[in-house]
Amino acid sequence: MSDIEIAQKAKMKPIIGLAEEIFGIPAEHLDPYGHYKAKLSLEYVDQVSHNKAQGKLILVTAISPTPAGEGKTTTTVGLGDAMNRLGKKEGKHAGKKTIMCLREPSLGPCFGMKGGAAGGGYSQVVPMEDINLHFTGDFHAIGVAHNLLSAMIDNHINHGNALGIDPRRIKWKRVVDMNDRALRSITVGQGGPANGYLREDGFDIVVASEVMAILCLATNRADLKERLGRIVVAYKADRVTPIYASDIKAHGAMAALLKDAIKPNIVQTLENNIAIVHGGPFANIAHGCNSVTATQTALKLADYAITEAGFGADLGAEKFLNIKCRSAKLAPSAVVLVATVRALKYHGGIEKDHLNQENLSALESGFVNLERHLHNITVNYGLPAIVCINHFTFDSDAETALLQAKCEALGVKCIISKHWAEGGAGAEELAEAVFDIVDHREPGFDYLYEDELPLWEKMETIATKLYGAKEITASAKVRDEIARLQEHYGTLPICMAKTQMSFSTDPTAKGAPSGHIVEISDVKLENGAGFIVAIAGNMMTMPGLPKVPTAERIDIDDDGVITGLF
Repeated sequence: MSDIEIAQKAKMKPIIGLAEEIFGIPAEHLDPYGHYKAKLSLEYVDQVSHNKAQGKLILVTAISPTPAGEGKTTTTVGLGDAMNRLGKKEGKHAGKKTIMCLREPSLGPCFGMKGGAAGGGYSQVVPMEDINLHFTGDFHAIGVAHNLLSAMIDNHINHGNALGIDPRRIKWKRVVDMNDRALRSITVGQGGPANGYLREDGFDIVVASEVMAILCLATNRADLKERLGRIVVAYKADRVTPIYASDIKAHGAMAALLKDAIKPNIVQTLENNIAIVHGGPFANIAHGCNSVTATQTALKLADYAITEAGFGADLGAEKFLNIKCRSAKLAPSAVVLVATVRALKYHGGIEKDHLNQENLSALESGFVNLERHLHNITVNYGLPAIVCINHFTFDSDAETALLQAKCEALGVKCIISKHWAEGGAGAEELAEAVFDIVDHREPGFDYLYEDELPLWEKMETIATKLYGAKEITASAKVRDEIARLQEHYGTLPICMAKTQMSFSTDPTAKGAPSGHIVEISDVKLENGAGFIVAIAGNMMTMPGLPKVPTAERIDIDDDGVITGLF
């Protein structure tokens, strides 16, 4: 069966009763959205934050993504179900509980190339269609809050511009949760003075919005509103004096629009275990992690919290560790690095149509990608790692044996996991390996760089240490902007916006390219989120649809049953 067919046959339990049964969450602290999804009240989040118990944090990341697929979310769900299975059995793990913390899917990739992001096979979170489509309306609220600020900026200029905003130096675009290349560059204010000030503008996708990043890093409503007020939207004509969202007096209304979106969403897996799905910044153009509130709440409710970071470890894991963990003072106890035989053969030079055929030579060539990610995790961050091979039915015994031998030679355990086909039962060996590490290791790791390192050197450190680059370059204009930001914001971390397909800025460079040059083509201050976005190469913050978008296969019948979503 397809993923959506499996999900539609799931025997879900009412979420309010399930949350109370497993974690004792009172019904009055759950706002239901139908029978199977609910929001957790911030009052309860605050209440459990004072619990003395603190769970162990497990990060799931992956090799550089390929069209063949890797399966971070699938692995996160399968691992969580397996750990909960072992917790229900007699033995050393008896009574242990695990929560999975995931990001919300964006409609852009759902209808574009990637499809949904609720897991796959028998390791999914449900209701799958709801989670992948409108869910609880969080992305809508974020988009509206963002665009309210956009409208208020233009409105302020139209009514006299008392703040002295230079319309040429407005830094705040508009957003929509859809891949739409036609909106990357637009002109607003056409049609005469009654329609405002004529100027160039553009759209980003919602998951690249600073409002999304702020929601995912804020710890409560007061922090949310303060961060929204700190957003730098424009500069005065002197090019130095910033205009903040609080100057526009927009941050209060924006926070009001986000009053429910800030609450974590609770759903369940196919095996009726609890998952928190909240927030959804992309990892190639934003910081790629679910909300701090969701992760911290999971750590107070459960013995273990498993979270995934978007795309490869050079993007999502890097930002998780250097931005989210730094901001929220989190520390993972272990990292699960997900790979597939197919994806590694792709990195070894095999085209997608031939990936189901055994090819040990290509697999060995592509292993360099996994090896570099492993080196980054274990050496640059000082974290223990387990390699999870997300099993496909076409994988040969010789191929999996080769991977296990090569990982063993590096001193890292490699588990062949069949959670896609078998659910939690197929990931119990992986769960045991994770337990063995996290139960005997105190959380702790090394940041890639310190706060005091200059912005340019932070970018250079990421590029040379993680990407294998020779150096970074930038135009004189970008260097000047970095120098200006250094003066006032030099201690902020870097959020690198780079293609997810390669360690380089060339998406076609497979494996583990080395000695390349990373061009920093632009930098952008996200003062409310608390980081500097560095655009590497020609990375765009508004994707386009592929020639054959997945939207073409999605449909709904007369009974309301959705098909084609995956």
